[in-house]
Amino acid sequence: MTYQAINLAQKLALINERWQPKVVAEMNDYQFKLVKLQGDFIWHDHKDTDETFIVVDGVLRIDFRDGAVQLAAGEMFVVPRGVQHKPYAEREVKLLLIEPRGVLNTGETGSERTAQNDVWI
Repeated sequence: MTYQAINLAQKLALINERWQPKVVAEMNDYQFKLVKLQGDFIWHDHKDTDETFIVVDGVLRIDFRDGAVQLAAGEMFVVPRGVQHKPYAEREVKLLLIEPRGVLNTGETGSERTAQNDVWI
């Protein structure tokens, strides 16, 4: 077996598009996904799972129907299952997402922003 660390900066450098999460690792049924964001996303939720946002670089705001949370590099937030949310980034943000395999980035809402699942980099 070969043991090799995953360098998040190197993997992020391979991502050119925004709002298209890419899988970098799996643990049990969970995927670790890197993504670049900028601008406004859509309101959505994930009925069956929590979703973890870890900011690698930049500032992310996650809007909720009753408030918002702002995250800077090195901070994380877990959005509880079933809670409607909408990420927003004024400038480009680099994120690590942790969620179960098969979860769509737009939840059940679907839109032109729905990314293909299980794309590895």
